[in-house]
Amino acid sequence: MLPRSTRDDSSARRTRVEWLFAPALLLAGCSGPLSTLDPAGPAASAVATLWWIMFWGAALLFAMVGALYALAWWRPAMMARLSVGQWLVGGGLVMPIVVLTGLVTAAFVLGERLIARPLEDPPLRVYAQAHQWDWRFGYDDSGSTTRELHIPAGQPVDVVVTTADVIHSFWVPRLAGKIDAVPGHENVVRIEADRPGSYRGVCAEFCGNGHTTMRFTVVAHAPEDYDNARETAFAEASR
Repeated sequence: MLPRSTRDDSSARRTRVEWLFAPALLLAGCSGPLSTLDPAGPAASAVATLWWIMFWGAALLFAMVGALYALAWWRPAMMARLSVGQWLVGGGLVMPIVVLTGLVTAAFVLGERLIARPLEDPPLRVYAQAHQWDWRFGYDDSGSTTRELHIPAGQPVDVVVTTADVIHSFWVPRLAGKIDAVPGHENVVRIEADRPGSYRGVCAEFCGNGHTTMRFTVVAHAPEDYDNARETAFAEASR
């Protein structure tokens, strides 16, 4: 068995290494195929911006409370000069009103960007139907479907989401927010990809034993290649 001093030194070195790599592990969660902090479209960018605003707002509040705590610990005489009423008004009313008003305003402004409002030129309309446990995507009333959703890059696309059985949720984190798939009802979410590429999607509502297998892919094509790519996808799906 190693001497106690050797074990302590080894444990201390391991702790220092863990602290060294901790920031890298945290930052690794900010990217990837399902990261909302790696947006690839305007709606997803609004979601990411709102997240960062909320994060820095929470960080500011934490820092302010920490500073007050430090002052109370190290300079109690200075803090004692403030009356109970001043603490209640300043810390219980003024600070929350200022901070929360800013955060709520940002939420409303950015949230408006996620609503699929009518446009002068109606966007492409596609259909997503959920099943236990799969997704099928259609592009017109022909009944033909694909297992991948194909869209033109750089153009807004309205996805009409519904389900054949239980409640599901359509979510492509890098392109837009979530929308529920409700039996007997159609919900619309507007997505747009800034550039051609493949974007992962998932069902974000627990729907049964096969929930974790309800993954799908949104493939964004250059506008001039979109029609051919969609027809190719139809041909492959019919085999």
